[in-house]
Amino acid sequence: MTQYYEGIGRRKESTARVRLMSGNGKITVNEKEGAVYFSRLGDLDDILRAFSATGQDAKQYDITVKVNGGGVTGQTEAVRLGLARALVLLSGDNTALLRKKGLLTRDARIKERKKPGLKKARKAPTYTKR
Repeated sequence: MTQYYEGIGRRKESTARVRLMSGNGKITVNEKEGAVYFSRLGDLDDILRAFSATGQDAKQYDITVKVNGGGVTGQTEAVRLGLARALVLLSGDNTALLRKKGLLTRDARIKERKKPGLKKARKAPTYTKR
């Protein structure tokens, strides 16, 4: 059994369980290669920002991710938070560096609920005088 460090990240409706273990830079997301799963330009770079913030090389770790719920942006940011939390478990020295870059703060913004009498959360039906 290989030693791994696990971090859980959440954003909007997405939840990601990120496992970090020593390896050769392989990223696996839901049994797919990371570049295939996060095909949008810049998403994979955004996820790996935690490594550049701590000055570590992503090539010396294998990353395994189970992510579900939400959309592309929510999943990307959930994985980013999970990876940052796993790096803190790996070495507590990383905490100040990651906190300074804002990578350990959970983004609490979620979809606002729909109110009765309105079409969406805030959109009111069109006013008609007659």
